[in-house]
Amino acid sequence: MSDQERFRCSIYRGGTSKAVFFMENELPLDLNLREKVLLAAYGSPDIRQIDGLGGSDITTSKVAIIGPPSRDDADVDYTFGQVLIDRPEVLFHGNCGNISSAVGPFAIDEGLVRPKEPVTTVRIHNTNTQKILVAEIPVFEGKAASEGDCRIPGVPGTGAMIAIDFADSAGSATGKLLPTGNVTDVLDVEGIGKITVSIVDAANPVVFVLANDIGATGTEYREQINANKDLMDEIEKIRGAGAEAAGIVRDRKKALIDSPVIPQFAFIAPPQEYMDYASGKTIKKEEVSFLSRIIFTQMAVESYTGTGSVCTCAAAMTPGTLVNQVASQETRETGIVRIGHPRGVMELEAWVERENNEWKLKKALMRRTARRLMEGYVYVKKSVLRGQ
Repeated sequence: MSDQERFRCSIYRGGTSKAVFFMENELPLDLNLREKVLLAAYGSPDIRQIDGLGGSDITTSKVAIIGPPSRDDADVDYTFGQVLIDRPEVLFHGNCGNISSAVGPFAIDEGLVRPKEPVTTVRIHNTNTQKILVAEIPVFEGKAASEGDCRIPGVPGTGAMIAIDFADSAGSATGKLLPTGNVTDVLDVEGIGKITVSIVDAANPVVFVLANDIGATGTEYREQINANKDLMDEIEKIRGAGAEAAGIVRDRKKALIDSPVIPQFAFIAPPQEYMDYASGKTIKKEEVSFLSRIIFTQMAVESYTGTGSVCTCAAAMTPGTLVNQVASQETRETGIVRIGHPRGVMELEAWVERENNEWKLKKALMRRTARRLMEGYVYVKKSVLRGQ
């Protein structure tokens, strides 16, 4: 008789992230116990996550919980969780765009959605944001296809292209595309002074600033940003003030504790030549709409977050935002948004229209690849289930 309990699961790469996928009925109904099981499965808290499935990085310490749809207009319910590495907590605030791209393949592979070749549409209800995501999944011989010619920065090789539309995701956390009602706001931040920001909410809210307003260029890579403690402290102060202005937290000084995941933070710069730090390739000014570096859970991201990219492209197409102001003229005219990030260029499509004196997100199309890496069981000590 074993002193461990097993839980059926699969590991998927979605975009530039990885997550363990569980069917909802595999996990305990009690949410406190469920959190303990997930923490044990990932080996958290431990910066190496050596005793679990976590990859000791925010992009690989994610969980997706899938269940039957709770809405008539959806095929499946999907709950996203960020399993923290340095403290015993799983955050269910907001969504992950990269992991969202793997939900459709999982639903098809598990028989939750009837496959139709060559492409199956999967309507996903993200319970974190109460929004519907519409995914187009390539299918081969009754399963989600993995082979294809779609290449995304940050992932070696190519794969089958998954198109996922986040048009319904505006106001994911605040109820509005522009939480304050303004395309720009001037925040008075302690120790910094007044700084102009744009706060936009699509897929997940993001606080945007101009790179030169915080002493950056927009060409920095991850390690440079994370090693600059003064810059990171300044970013968190601005993020906290933005969270307060958007109504996400009541007290900006408590934003790090009360809402460490949302809003995300990004600093942007006009199109310019820079180097892809991973490959050493020079990316030309003409290849990007603008440069952006994004901060998630108080760390600079190696490439770009999925939900952050959706919000960034929505901001780029909303007249008057800081992102729109620095975006290339071609981007503003076509809706093709090319985000220059540390590991290359991420391309999305977006469109925003004015309705009833408000800007409405009509399209936010992200293209990703995803595939199943493993299926089996994760083992958790029974003492965890007993609360010991």
